Amino acid sequence: MNQTEPIQLTKKDFESDQAVRWCPGCGDYAILAQAQKTMPNFGRKKEEFAFISGIGCSSRFPYYMNTYGFHSIHGRAPAIASGVKIANPDLSVWIVTGDGDGLSIGGNHFMHALRRNMDINIMMFNNRIYGLTKGQYSPTSKVGHVTKATPNGSIDIPLNPPLLALGAQATFVARTIDRWQKHLAEMMERSYHHDGGSFIEIYQNCNIFNDGAFEEYTGKEKFDNVIELKHNQPMLFAKETKGIKMDGSTATVVDMTKHSVDEILVHDETNLNQALIISNWTSHHVLPEPIGVLYSVDKPTYNQEMINQIDGAKKAKGEGKVQDLLNAGDTWTVN
Repeated sequence: MNQTEPIQLTKKDFESDQAVRWCPGCGDYAILAQAQKTMPNFGRKKEEFAFISGIGCSSRFPYYMNTYGFHSIHGRAPAIASGVKIANPDLSVWIVTGDGDGLSIGGNHFMHALRRNMDINIMMFNNRIYGLTKGQYSPTSKVGHVTKATPNGSIDIPLNPPLLALGAQATFVARTIDRWQKHLAEMMERSYHHDGGSFIEIYQNCNIFNDGAFEEYTGKEKFDNVIELKHNQPMLFAKETKGIKMDGSTATVVDMTKHSVDEILVHDETNLNQALIISNWTSHHVLPEPIGVLYSVDKPTYNQEMINQIDGAKKAKGEGKVQDLLNAGDTWTVN
């Protein structure tokens, strides 16, 4: 076969021989199926992908992908994935994490991986609960949420993952939902083709410990509660009966029978200020939940800048030897 010809693989090629062990009805199944279905579209060998995870229900993901993978330690997947990408720059590196693993103990690593713009893809399964440890509240649980750890309701203000990612200077920030299979695949493809750090928050239902957490975005009334962001398109929702109009820096919902489409805010995924405004619509009592690409820009990646720096040093000083480096500067001989 000609090496320039794309590799023709199928979903089955990305399915491992491991039995999938999540609770029946878990949203993780839908995300896994879509990943296995989407990866062949990139025309690459399965050996050119690596899935790295931390600890949690979502972190079993690498077992079920017939690719390279690493089920690592709690919250440290971004650090390990960064090392994998630097050592193997041609690999497509994916991190699978959850709201607990990625935002609690792993918050520091999550933030700096995005700040550095390492060319890795982060998929965060957000179910607003600790599922693996049987139902404690997580960094994204809503105020008042009753769990085994908060019998009188959580008093913590939940983290807003897209807003946190934008604050960390991420170059690609998106949100999708486990049940929105076509949209989920589209976000994975956008993430793959983005040159730089990509973050996808995936609303994922935990039917055992937090069932129906996202029902308002997936049930019968979803079109009234969700706005699908599309670049350079007016922000219309509820089957285009409602729109978003800006009053200064404040977004308001308007009735499209009383307003022109020319008055409606147009989504610009390259506009950071707009992305920050949109991310604050998360769980808003009036504004719709934003789904899609909030922000996407191109900037130099950490891994490529490192390669350039090493190449520059070699050109200026030669290849060098480790032993020469060890013997450089002050040395001591111990008898």
